[in-house]
Amino acid sequence: MDKTWNNKGWFMVLPVLLLVAFNAIVPLMTVVNYSVQETFGDNVFFFHGVGWFQDVLHSDRFHDALGRQLAFTAIILVIQVPLGVAIALTMPRKGVWVSVCLVLMALPLLIPWNVVGAIWNILALPDIGLLGRGLNALGFDYNYTRQPFDAWFTLILMDVWHWTSLVVLLAYAGLISIPDAYYQAAKIDGASRFAVFRYIQLPKMKRVLTIAILLRFMDSFMIYTEPAVLTGGGPGNSTTLLSIDLVKIALGQFDLGPAAAMSIIYFLIVLFLSWVFYTLMMRNEAQS
Repeated sequence: MDKTWNNKGWFMVLPVLLLVAFNAIVPLMTVVNYSVQETFGDNVFFFHGVGWFQDVLHSDRFHDALGRQLAFTAIILVIQVPLGVAIALTMPRKGVWVSVCLVLMALPLLIPWNVVGAIWNILALPDIGLLGRGLNALGFDYNYTRQPFDAWFTLILMDVWHWTSLVVLLAYAGLISIPDAYYQAAKIDGASRFAVFRYIQLPKMKRVLTIAILLRFMDSFMIYTEPAVLTGGGPGNSTTLLSIDLVKIALGQFDLGPAAAMSIIYFLIVLFLSWVFYTLMMRNEAQS
């Protein structure tokens, strides 16, 4: 019996297709178009091939920005994931303090990114900021506006303060989803606190931790507003991450071709590393 196809259903998804095309495909194709063209002004363009891609990939400036970006991402992941899990383990599972803890954890996530940058910019000022003045009073020679190490310290501290809560909330959601039967069995077997964490809680949190790591990885590569407000990429170029360097090329220098090529390379790096992260963390999932 021949199956009758009703093509009217395509009209139902047409608005979604148009919305996706407007939001994603059209901007992406515009960037691709600029990445293979050159212009000398007067809105006249000519084909440049993959020249801009070769220039960006061989650029020391791009390599330096990518190195700073990878270092920033590695540092915040190493700090935020264990710290978030540790805080989630100490949070209560029942009672009125559950709501209090959850609200307190969610507060940093509700603050707009530019406000976070402004808060830490003022807080870390060496002359009048609570953090900057306090560190100098303790004998540290702290000045994040002049010293690259201090700028990195402040940038990392700000990101940890802002985003560790996300890891806490995800890890906590994974913890409270573990049935009590697992804990009762561990108690009967006389398992230690570390054994419970190692063989029950950590495996059960694997999926949410995978999501947390992927989200923080992608967010760290897309971070712009907070470091731009806090340090502006300085002192010098010491905190110029990929996003800040891209904006400088695109809007500061108005080099549309190199900026478009860098945008595509930037996107492919994030896509590739996210795939590597996900594959490595879920490679044993199908067997378990």
